[in-house]
Amino acid sequence: MELRDLYNSKKILTNETIRKGENVPSGRYYITVVVFIENSDGKFLLQKRVLEKDGKWATTGGHPKSGESSLEGIVTEIQEELGQIVKQNELTLFKTIKTNDDFVDLYYMKKDIDLKDIVIQKEEVDSVDWVTRDEIENLINQGKFSKSHEEFYKYCLDFLDN
Repeated sequence: MELRDLYNSKKILTNETIRKGENVPSGRYYITVVVFIENSDGKFLLQKRVLEKDGKWATTGGHPKSGESSLEGIVTEIQEELGQIVKQNELTLFKTIKTNDDFVDLYYMKKDIDLKDIVIQKEEVDSVDWVTRDEIENLINQGKFSKSHEEFYKYCLDFLDN
């Protein structure tokens, strides 16, 4: 069973863990990591989740395993979900959002990845595609884009446009 590290309200490790799916104790938080990958054409790499997850479009993300930092966790998620090996210095942490039970670390990476080189994690990802900002807005308007990732995307645009 996958373990996740717990943090206090100041995002400091507590040396406590929970199993994936367990309720987070009050006053404790886990880490969620999300990455926006943009290519040199200004398109974003999105993945369509499998129906069991919700079948919506989103960006790559997940949760660091116990012992992994946020940065190590997003590198792992990119490798697991997309079959891509990236270096930590290719990623920029641009925002952390604190929710009721987690800290969501939003990362950005500028990288050209050929879709033919992507090996998707079939348990989680149905397909991937490079999409424009207009196409993402259309997915949002049609209710085909993950609701939580919609908020993350707006933060990404703020980061890129400022």
